[in-house]
Amino acid sequence: MTTAIAAPKCLVCDTEFEVQEDWEKGEITECTACGQEHEVVEKAATGVRLDLAPEVEEDWGE
Repeated sequence: MTTAIAAPKCLVCDTEFEVQEDWEKGEITECTACGQEHEVVEKAATGVRLDLAPEVEEDWGE
């Protein structure tokens, strides 16, 4: 018996992501439709949970 993994959707445009086997927690992936970056916050046998990737800020102190 094979269990289907629920495909996560883009939090901006609702496009389904194609789940990659090598995704790891903390990895950044980009929506192919709108370009929004998402971070893998959880990966389990039943699915993957994504959140919006944090914005990269300039470090003015260095």
